[in-house]
Amino acid sequence: MSNDASTWRELLDETSNVVGDRTEARWLCEEAAGLYGDDFRVALDTAASQRMGLALQAMVGRRLAGEPLQYVLGHWPFRHIDLLVDRRVLIPRPETEVVAETALSFARQFHTMREGGPVRIADLGTGSGAIGLSIASEMPVSGVEVWITDASSDALDVARANIAGIGRNAANVRVALGHWCAALPDELRGDFHVIVANPPYIADDDTEIDDSVLANEPHGALFAKDNGLADIFEIASQAREWLVSNGRVVLEIGHRQGAAVSAELTSLGYRNVEIRTDLAGRDRIATANFR
Repeated sequence: MSNDASTWRELLDETSNVVGDRTEARWLCEEAAGLYGDDFRVALDTAASQRMGLALQAMVGRRLAGEPLQYVLGHWPFRHIDLLVDRRVLIPRPETEVVAETALSFARQFHTMREGGPVRIADLGTGSGAIGLSIASEMPVSGVEVWITDASSDALDVARANIAGIGRNAANVRVALGHWCAALPDELRGDFHVIVANPPYIADDDTEIDDSVLANEPHGALFAKDNGLADIFEIASQAREWLVSNGRVVLEIGHRQGAAVSAELTSLGYRNVEIRTDLAGRDRIATANFR
């Protein structure tokens, strides 16, 4: 790709031809320019600096090598926040936004009814912080405490970097390292109103996984034993001891796991077990309350 005194309009056209997608090309050019939306459009007929041209070349090279666009850009929107993302964490997906919305709706209900202490929400296996930070950013500033946890210290480094992006509500976020509920402080056992997680739920032998996902995203956040159900069942079992009376568990699940997860939640003593669908109409969310 050329970059000697090329305008952004010329670079946009050239990038579009190379990557084969005009929208994707615009996102790459905007990132290289450090200008977005209307600001980028105003600058279309200005020349790109050599540094910007080289940055664009590097990003296009990574994209052509098969790296996901989200990692190439280094950030991606999720609900109302923009998250830093890289290979240490999963790429935030639209179906998980529905999971966050479900957990948020329960958290808001508890906040309306609360007496005294804060409404506590835990996002287990937070990765980039997508679910937990979305909830923290969209809940009221007062009377809320959101715990984001992960067994991966690398993932928590990414989540910590994203906390500042939610503004003053960042003061309500707590970070803890550990495996599922074991990451939470023991003195808060029985104090959580909502426990939400997007755990690994893909079976080891699943043949439907895209090659790009296999090559780039962290396998520890994707695959689980027992046909993808092991971590879902483990969280469901542990969460019972950490929820307040009538507290809610919200779990993202695979689209073929609804019946198995529903049966397990019922056997564990949960009530009002419900399997909800994602935007594509597939089973995606398991929710229930305990005690």
